Amino acid sequence: MSGSSHTDVMLAGAAAAFTVDMMIYPLDTLKTRQQSKDFLETFADPSTKTRLPSRQLFSGLYQGIGIVVVATLPAAGTFFTVYEASKSFLGGHASRLGLPQPLVHSGASAIAECASCLVLTPAEVIKQNAQMLQQQRDDRGPPSGRSTSLRALRQLGGADAGRRLLSGYTALVARNLPFTAIQFPIFEFARAQMWGWRPTRSGPGPSERRSLVETAVVTGTSAGLAGSFAALITTPMDVVKTRMMLTAGGGERDARHGAQMGVADPDRSVYHSRGGLAVAREVVAERGVTGLFRGAILRSVWTAVGSGLYLGMYEVAKVWLAGGEGDDGSNFP
Repeated sequence: MSGSSHTDVMLAGAAAAFTVDMMIYPLDTLKTRQQSKDFLETFADPSTKTRLPSRQLFSGLYQGIGIVVVATLPAAGTFFTVYEASKSFLGGHASRLGLPQPLVHSGASAIAECASCLVLTPAEVIKQNAQMLQQQRDDRGPPSGRSTSLRALRQLGGADAGRRLLSGYTALVARNLPFTAIQFPIFEFARAQMWGWRPTRSGPGPSERRSLVETAVVTGTSAGLAGSFAALITTPMDVVKTRMMLTAGGGERDARHGAQMGVADPDRSVYHSRGGLAVAREVVAERGVTGLFRGAILRSVWTAVGSGLYLGMYEVAKVWLAGGEGDDGSNFP
């Protein structure tokens, strides 16, 4: 791993994921609400003929952030550790098997995503249901300070809690596998090209500070471009995943009816899971094929920002933790 220990990799990945999640989380909340089944009925202002968004759409944009804080570190650490190991293993056999480097990168990222999704799915289910909760208010003041993550977790409780918390795992994998398979080869190629275009250094190298800045710019730009394209292509799987996870916790019903915490919903007593294809057919029946691309622009924008910051910060953090200067991009991650 070119001088970077497994600990450095885990710490770098976790630090990058945590920081970026804090910055772009409001955009993720808006995307979840836009992709929900009852977006217009819940978040459109009924007083306007054009169905403009109501204030409720932009309230509580950090709902569910608690579970993200808890899950980000192990999920990111799992991904990058497995990616490193898989890339090293596949790369060691690439020459003998005649595997091209893009295939090695795609295979490593796919294996890493499957492992990471096992950690991430329960947190995603809780998070997305928390993002749909209506803020409770009393007659005298602001919204209740109770944790929305805990409220969402309470909704998911019961005899079928395990199935509910893993609802959407297949959809999450079906979204993330093609996403990373598309993003990482493009990212690796673009990054190598950008390093190749850089003027050749002469004399003593620049300071570590400049080297880290260079590393961040090159890595972040190439990652952002690759991420936005991959996000656009995989939006239909993201819509299906969102619907499946919201159904598991009744998040759409709570948003639509303003369900109060502690009031039992008889419809939740039995959880009927549905496959991704059934959910996709439902979306097409409701909104047409365009319904599968709901939130595509928003997702592409925040993924470009998130991927650029995430991978850029990851590489800088990894180099800094290793106590060295930025490399030429051939050793990522």
